[in-house]
Amino acid sequence: MKNLTLLILFSLFVAACGKQQTEEIRQLKGGIKGGGIYNINELEDIRSLDPVGINDVVSHHVAHQIYDALIDLDSNLQIVPQLAKDWSVSEDGLLYTFNIRKGSTFHDNPCFPDGKGREVNAKDVKYSYDRIVDFRTSSRGFNYFVNYVEGAQEFYDETRAAQNENREPKLNGASGFIYVNDTTFQIKLIKAFAPFIYYNTLAVAYIVPKEAVEKYGKDFFQNPVGSGPFTFVNWTPDQDLNLKRNPNYWAIDEYGNQLPYVDAVKFRFIKDLDAQLLEFKNGKLDESYRLPNAIFKTIIDDNKSLTPEWSQFQLQRVPTLATQYYGFLVTSELFKNEKLRQAINYAVDREKIIKYVLNGQGYAGATHGFVPPSMPDYNTEAIKGFTFDLEKAKKLLEEAGYPGGKGLPEITLQINSGGDRNIQIAEAIQNMLKEVGINMKLQQIQFAQHLDNIDAGKASFYRLGWIADYPDPESFLNLYYGKNVPKNPEESSPINSMRYVNPEFDRIFEQAIITQDKMQRMKLYEQAEQIAVSQAPMLFIYYDEDYRLIQPYVKGYALDPMHRVNFRNLWLDK
Repeated sequence: MKNLTLLILFSLFVAACGKQQTEEIRQLKGGIKGGGIYNINELEDIRSLDPVGINDVVSHHVAHQIYDALIDLDSNLQIVPQLAKDWSVSEDGLLYTFNIRKGSTFHDNPCFPDGKGREVNAKDVKYSYDRIVDFRTSSRGFNYFVNYVEGAQEFYDETRAAQNENREPKLNGASGFIYVNDTTFQIKLIKAFAPFIYYNTLAVAYIVPKEAVEKYGKDFFQNPVGSGPFTFVNWTPDQDLNLKRNPNYWAIDEYGNQLPYVDAVKFRFIKDLDAQLLEFKNGKLDESYRLPNAIFKTIIDDNKSLTPEWSQFQLQRVPTLATQYYGFLVTSELFKNEKLRQAINYAVDREKIIKYVLNGQGYAGATHGFVPPSMPDYNTEAIKGFTFDLEKAKKLLEEAGYPGGKGLPEITLQINSGGDRNIQIAEAIQNMLKEVGINMKLQQIQFAQHLDNIDAGKASFYRLGWIADYPDPESFLNLYYGKNVPKNPEESSPINSMRYVNPEFDRIFEQAIITQDKMQRMKLYEQAEQIAVSQAPMLFIYYDEDYRLIQPYVKGYALDPMHRVNFRNLWLDK
């Protein structure tokens, strides 16, 4: 009994020492402090920590701390070096060359012969990129690459055949993913596509070691090994996930301090937004991303500042790369009428929706185009969209053949169930349309069926939101591209679900996506977008805005328009 008591006391002492060591704050150069544990919550579960299995936000938030990619985006969504110290693109836009930095190593892990992580080289990059287009990996990002990279489709098809025939594939990878030497990796495209550079910032493009994938096999998704600033410790689904500082990370700050600064990160998985906010207010979380709409005005005042009750915290807010809209099926009997679509656009008071329905929780009414104002280097204000103008709405409705709404059948808005805020917005728009004589009813269905109906062309008027995959207007304007509409109307059209086709838009858009000069490309995007916006295949509602509360001692942690979580420069001023 005495020995057991001593053992328990010793265990508690060791645990306390470990905790003290982890939470110890140390002074670094430049007035920065190192150490401590950062506590964050996610409202959804993780799907996978294998890069090729990631296409959700939560998994990306965790994996971004474990892995490095060739390049990354900073908090202003500008491209910055990561494993590639520099890169170049050929004049014809077909060959991308990445020069790999020396000195970056994979995490120490039993997958390596001596347990010590080895240096990352271009062979690892080639291996990781081939996995993206390997059918056997069940990659969720293959579609980004198979249409553009030389040999990617062939490799994907061959690995699928090999799996079905229970044999080894005859190809060793995609011919367009080229290992030149240990410090040089190239990507060769079939056709020029200027936004392709951003594909290299996606989660599927994180670099992994072959040793780890082979050692852990199908369990690699929960035993991740990368070269990023934090190493994986453990993960209990629905409870928590723990990371610890990588002491061998390659990055150094401007003062000569090695990154990252904090010693550990703990992710929790509380699914309720109100419960998350309470944990934050009680000091058990270091941040609270998103705020409950019901109590939003008790936290944020009319000037979008914190109310006195919450003034001890820091508020971060940023307009996001997201637009909320309703789509018109322009091939439908009713909505092929352009004047009707324009009339509906002018009848909606977007500012009133933000003020009274969203309680101010939105960046701005979408009175310009589809591309939101937070898009880097893009002049959203150059796009003339639709403002609230009741007289214009009535005039256009008359020109459409429905004076005062006479003869216009009741229109149906298909909306997904389960979104209270979306329902409230729809009801507000329903009342606004009545003012010009348009009767609209709401049809609520489950989200999966909602999307299926839209893709199949079975919904003539429907609610959706669009969030950018990367910071290039192509990510939005691709939804207007006529060549994304199948020739057979019975086939699904998941991207251009409005089935909007305009040859002049397509011509300018195609010119834009092969233009390497960024400013020229933006001007072409503007010209193309104006063509589509003027024809009103969508009813733009509002541009989204993100809110995040952080504790007063959190430093070096920006909220960017794509909510990319990055703990590399985060530190705790305790």
